[in-house]
Amino acid sequence: MSGYTEHGALPGGFRAEDGAAWQRIRRYAVPGWMIERATAHRLAGDWQAACAAAAVDVTFDLPGLAGRYGAPVAAAVAEDLRHLAPDLVRWHLPRVLGGRTTVEPDVRVLLARYGGGADAPVLSVATGPMIEGPQRLRLDCEPVEPPPLHRTFGGAHRLRPEDWTAARPLWDARHTAALRERFSGGGRRLPFFRPDGTPLPASELPIADPATGDTGTTDPAGRAERVALLQARGDFAEAYEAAGIERDLTKPAENPRYGTAADPETLMATSSADLTRLGAEVRRLAAAGAGERFRLAVDWRGSLLVETAGSGPGDGLRVRAAGADELRGVLPLPLFAWKRLPDLELVRTGRLTPGELHPLVAAALFPEAGPAAGPPGPAEAKSVRVRCRGEWHEVRSQGGVLDLLPHSAEEQQRERAMRAFGGAIQGCFAVQQIWTTGEGRLPRALRAQRQDLFLRLQHGDTPGVVALLDAGTDPRIRDARGYTLLHVLHLLDHEVLLPRLLAAGLDLEARTKAGLTPLQLAVQYGGSADLVREYLAAGSRIDVVDDAELSLAQVVRRYKRTDLAFLRSRVEEEFPGIGSEWFDEYMEEREEEEHEDA
Repeated sequence: MSGYTEHGALPGGFRAEDGAAWQRIRRYAVPGWMIERATAHRLAGDWQAACAAAAVDVTFDLPGLAGRYGAPVAAAVAEDLRHLAPDLVRWHLPRVLGGRTTVEPDVRVLLARYGGGADAPVLSVATGPMIEGPQRLRLDCEPVEPPPLHRTFGGAHRLRPEDWTAARPLWDARHTAALRERFSGGGRRLPFFRPDGTPLPASELPIADPATGDTGTTDPAGRAERVALLQARGDFAEAYEAAGIERDLTKPAENPRYGTAADPETLMATSSADLTRLGAEVRRLAAAGAGERFRLAVDWRGSLLVETAGSGPGDGLRVRAAGADELRGVLPLPLFAWKRLPDLELVRTGRLTPGELHPLVAAALFPEAGPAAGPPGPAEAKSVRVRCRGEWHEVRSQGGVLDLLPHSAEEQQRERAMRAFGGAIQGCFAVQQIWTTGEGRLPRALRAQRQDLFLRLQHGDTPGVVALLDAGTDPRIRDARGYTLLHVLHLLDHEVLLPRLLAAGLDLEARTKAGLTPLQLAVQYGGSADLVREYLAAGSRIDVVDDAELSLAQVVRRYKRTDLAFLRSRVEEEFPGIGSEWFDEYMEEREEEEHEDA
């Protein structure tokens, strides 16, 4: 059937260009040690320790909940917390993509509601405010209807809700086995997979509506494959009909912003929603009290309105284009309800094996594949061949340096002296210089080793970074942005790493290519007040400005870092007048407007 290739993208799956990003997400975003520690604490009944292991900050206590909402609510929350798998929540969180691997910022994932009405508490997990900031999460239990104002370093705004109240397999260890049913429709195999979990070749996919033959009932996996294939080749009317979804092609009123309303058929053809599961997931959301009408954003031209078509549990689904006025106030359709699991696509396309998935996910989706070990830890650095003076030499990161294996200590000393006097360097010595300056292009294998380290840094994998340093990785390494390990220390446990990095001789005043010091990055990207104090105690300069000529005091003010008031006061006292001349006046006007609005 046209429109599908052996490893082509499926409707509802990630785009082909995002495949490599999702592969990195699964290998780095939730390290194996985190899964192991969080699981051990959860099984021991210590949900708070499980959250701590998964870098989740808890903002409430059970006695406080009992005082505010009553003992029955507190008891229900406590029961859910005993089975909360915070590492699994992190595994399934929406991601930024576009070449990145970090969690989508400013998202509030709703896990469970305890009662009806706007005042009922909801167990939820919130992501941080910055794409490049710390990947820590926050666990709340409070009313979230309407979504509360969330104070970030840039101001107050609303978090985007992502409703998982009808998707307990994504976070509740009691229900993870149901994940397979959600994607198989109750069949004995997953669509596009054989029963043993191996990907189904294109030659075995159905063309006509499949049936089991002996009972005459439809095969859920085969039917899902047929719907997806129809959708992939552009037969949208037939795909919607096969999925049991009504298409309302009535054209909405003109969009006041763009003049003409989007064509409904064009929007439905552009949408990549997984039609095979859409109806069942929307009915689950409705049964959970999340609503019966949802907005599915397609692109800049418009959105689709997805709504139940009837009042009974077996009634169908209607999809139609809607104008801006009608969509105002309609909640977005949660991603899990219309997208395929990235894990299915990664295994189907051969980017990951079932054994590399989160063990709870692997056990649910591929039970016949055997127990999963989870994402692999840091691998031992291997020697890399480098072309040097007409020969192939080997270099290797070991003993805390990028060791030039064929070159003696005397030869390396002569090369350093030549470099100091401005002489040209090449081969192994050029690679060594790029490794510690970030200036230039490394061989592919060394770029991969550097990426492995900096991805672990980005995702707060302190044990993984320590393991690499213990194995001999040079702590003076810089990435292509000119970042040293000190520049990303705000993402890690600084108490473990800061003394080690300073002892290795890393420079507190080292500048990135954008001209920023480690202290400036910590202030700008959400580093803790404790880390800032440690930088100051170690001697970091505070008379610095960024590329916008903002001083540290002005950056503290810009991002509303009230926790860094001590730094702002010190800069203003010791270096009055430093920084931008217009910024303070601008901020005074803005703060005055915010005060009047309040």
